[in-house]
Amino acid sequence: MSLETKITTALKEAMKAKDALRLESLRSIKSAIILAKTESKDKDSLTKDEELKILQKLVKQRMDSAGIYKEQGREDLAVTEENQAKIISEFLPEQLSEEEVTEIISQIIADTNASGMKDMGKVMGMASKKIGGKADGKTIATIVKQKLA
Repeated sequence: MSLETKITTALKEAMKAKDALRLESLRSIKSAIILAKTESKDKDSLTKDEELKILQKLVKQRMDSAGIYKEQGREDLAVTEENQAKIISEFLPEQLSEEEVTEIISQIIADTNASGMKDMGKVMGMASKKIGGKADGKTIATIVKQKLA
């Protein structure tokens, strides 16, 4: 079942339940998917990776907004953004722990014989492909930097 189908089903359920927050979150996902499909050459469907990137981007946007709202003393808005991020995260694959990510990156570094920061791009590319949506890019980059430094 494609992400778009799952979102459409969840949208219908949210409408029936009159859950405004969930409805708003799901509509933002659907909007982002439709926008990505119109921008891509293949308008019929998106790949799994593209769907994951869209979801990760939406979660990151919500968390960034929540951080800004907290800095400005707007807890009410921050809570809403965090709740939306949780709803969007439901459609992401289960996230790996930091230890699991570290283990995968260590294996990639060993396989590629990476020795320093000059190899960071190569390691990051392979890690992003292998981990693909199961960890935040910022976490991956931080661990790669620690391992290669």
